[in-house]
Amino acid sequence: MESEIKLILATDLDGTFLQPELRGSSSELYKFIGDYREKIVLIFVTGRGYEGILHLLDDFTLPTPDYIIGDVGATVLKMHQNGFTPVMPLQSEIAEKWIGHEIVLSKVRGMDGLKLQDVPQERRCSFFYENSEVPSEVEGLGKTLGVNIIHSADRYLDFLPLGVSKGDSLKRLIKAENLPEERVMVAGDTLNDLSLMQTGYKGVVVANAEKALKEAVSSEKRIYLAGEDGPSGILEAIRYFDFNRDIGTVEKIPEQTCGEADLVIVYHRQPFEEVKKGKVYTRMRPSSPNGIIPTLLDFFSRGEKGAWVAWSQQDSRNPPRFEIDVEVDREKYPHLTASRVALTANDVNIFYKKFSKESFWPIIFSFPERASFSEDHWAHFCEVNRLFAERAAAVSAHNATVWIHDYNLWMTPAYLRDMRPDVKIAFFHHTAFPCADLFNIIPWRRDIVASLLKCDYVGFHIPRYVENFIDIVRSNVPVEIMEKDVCAPEYLTYGCALGVEEVTRKIRTPYGVAGVGAHPVGVDNAKIKGIVKGRKTQESVDSLLHEIKGRKLILSVERLDYVKGPIEKMLAYESFLDQYPEWHEKVAVMNIVTPATPGMEIYRSTREKLDQVVGRINGRFSRMGWTPVRYFYRSVPFEELISFYVAADIAWITPLRDGLNLVSKEYISAKAASDTVGTLILSEFAGAAVELKGAILTNPYDKNSMVQSLASAIKLSKEEIEFRMIDLARRVKGYDLKTWGKDFLSFRDSLEKKPDCRIENRITGC
Repeated sequence: MESEIKLILATDLDGTFLQPELRGSSSELYKFIGDYREKIVLIFVTGRGYEGILHLLDDFTLPTPDYIIGDVGATVLKMHQNGFTPVMPLQSEIAEKWIGHEIVLSKVRGMDGLKLQDVPQERRCSFFYENSEVPSEVEGLGKTLGVNIIHSADRYLDFLPLGVSKGDSLKRLIKAENLPEERVMVAGDTLNDLSLMQTGYKGVVVANAEKALKEAVSSEKRIYLAGEDGPSGILEAIRYFDFNRDIGTVEKIPEQTCGEADLVIVYHRQPFEEVKKGKVYTRMRPSSPNGIIPTLLDFFSRGEKGAWVAWSQQDSRNPPRFEIDVEVDREKYPHLTASRVALTANDVNIFYKKFSKESFWPIIFSFPERASFSEDHWAHFCEVNRLFAERAAAVSAHNATVWIHDYNLWMTPAYLRDMRPDVKIAFFHHTAFPCADLFNIIPWRRDIVASLLKCDYVGFHIPRYVENFIDIVRSNVPVEIMEKDVCAPEYLTYGCALGVEEVTRKIRTPYGVAGVGAHPVGVDNAKIKGIVKGRKTQESVDSLLHEIKGRKLILSVERLDYVKGPIEKMLAYESFLDQYPEWHEKVAVMNIVTPATPGMEIYRSTREKLDQVVGRINGRFSRMGWTPVRYFYRSVPFEELISFYVAADIAWITPLRDGLNLVSKEYISAKAASDTVGTLILSEFAGAAVELKGAILTNPYDKNSMVQSLASAIKLSKEEIEFRMIDLARRVKGYDLKTWGKDFLSFRDSLEKKPDCRIENRITGC
């Protein structure tokens, strides 16, 4: 191993190895290290404590170090298969010299202008002083206490174990690990790094370094003063000292070319349907008029140049004669191009149907016992996300906005930010977002958090999900809350399972400043109204009302999914019929269950059990002319569904967990458009529950709550039904699908700067 080592790079981090405004140059250094990893030993030598470095280890764009010297030399760690562990006995020898935090603090307490840095730190005390000079009393403390005192950046002050510094710990590490001294090159930018330059090893002071450091090393023949900043300066020194001769070529990374799209949508679905006929794929307009796609398409009807990145299932990733960029609709969207990522059936099966649904979906919706994790599938997931990022990078204009949708593209921001640091990246979650203790079950949680924090803006349906995200960030990296808003009166705050009092609006993390916000998706009221007023809908409603013969019609609509709670709902209905026999033959449940995507085996047992429960209910309670549950396991055209909404007296929407639930809003919209009224029973654990004031909320985990809420809805007076419907309709009509889209993209108006890797000193302690 030792004979293979051609370079030992011992580098400071902030301002030296990390220099985000020169991201292209840093990428060249990182690529050089990655390409020749077996010949290079990388040592991070930093003022940060280990906790302050953790998030860097989760950033795949940065090379992982072999060693870490942290806390200005007081922490020495080595990378092993299961993580970093102390280098012994070196670490214990340093620890024995440390007099303890309390002794240092007792001596400096009360000194004017000296403030302890609020960062994780081991075997050292770090302060910063607000004035230009160190308090005079400090100067004599070194000998009195038996500690090292190090100044840097005309602002920072470190109390360290006697004899300990970055340079001392590096020299002792090199000796302890029997590494070749002649291959060491140190790099730094502040007086904090002076001890590195005094080790006798070759070194580089980068161009953006403190003037005081440059002056201090000006006579050192082994120290090279670079003409470039940060990583570029390190590369310059590698060439100057001729280390690359024995390693390999330092390749220039070609600059990423820009596309022409000012707004780029990145979504797993294409903006049209693609049908394979023989060996030919034919593109067709979406058959369903509802959903998010028409609204996203509407952004391109006003002439904004755009691209829509999505997958197209093909026989191979490089199919012959495959058109990557195709027109969407020349007449309606003349400036919009669909830019497709060719994926095989196996890609889709692993990335979407298996991994996303079997690893992430159960965690997102709080069913951790159903989750399964595979490292191979994670690697495949990342590979597909990289393909999406490459396509987005290729079509985005300079400073374009790239809007990424949903959890199956969690890693796309990380790849995209590395490729295109100029673009504005926004991310919207169409699902729920779990609490920290559930999310952190995911083995790759830090990678995902690091990726999301490279966005300019991250959006969720409701404030609770925003706060869950903030808690997750807080448990993985340092975070400063910069802005908050009060949730009331727009959202319920108390008396609701998903209510919160305040919602975060802006945060600062080691990845820069990012906006966050709540944006519950709306529905297309105009589209629904047009369907309601159609003659066919009126005929369908009349036919349905005639068929139910004056009974109260209870409508349940959901996709086949255990998180929707279809079995729990039917068990509650069975209990209702047991407890309230007087309502036999006076109510009818229309239970519409949309089949899952073909190949989703995880839902098979849910379907089988649901069939059994519905069969038992109808077997127990059916009478001549009355079937308690009308069960439809099929996809229902949206127009037909609208007629069911209009006819139904009650919409019974009780998922165990739901990101939002658009069915509840569609029901209200259809009722408002038809000038009819109805009652909405809604699960407390559906995101829409916090904004749809007027719904009867129920706990789907509590059978008694389900039974009693249904009984209450059936017994409501006409006056109360109308009163509740006024509030419900006001919200649904006031915040529709188009309003949602405009509201989300308004983040661009207040954007201060794109995310970067610079970190406030207050957070890092560097």
